[in-house]
Amino acid sequence: MFTIDLILKYTPMPLSVQRKDEEGAESLYREICEAMNSGNPKVLELTCEGKVEKRLSIATSELVAAQMSQKGPAGGDRQPGFFVATADS
Repeated sequence: MFTIDLILKYTPMPLSVQRKDEEGAESLYREICEAMNSGNPKVLELTCEGKVEKRLSIATSELVAAQMSQKGPAGGDRQPGFFVATADS
């Protein structure tokens, strides 16, 4: 199972959707990155293959980051996540 985490502006917790295969996860990840890079705000409607009842609609103008990771034995022992370094003033 592959998880795609999305970080939104001013939101401390990531939103996530899952894909069963790597090809589907890569395709969705590329779609999200292209939407972020386009500069044209639009709404992405996402579904989750892990929880079929889960649906998300996200304004691309609010996306800050996306991350794809694999769950299960092939994913390794490292927890996926984001790290933010800030400069001390």
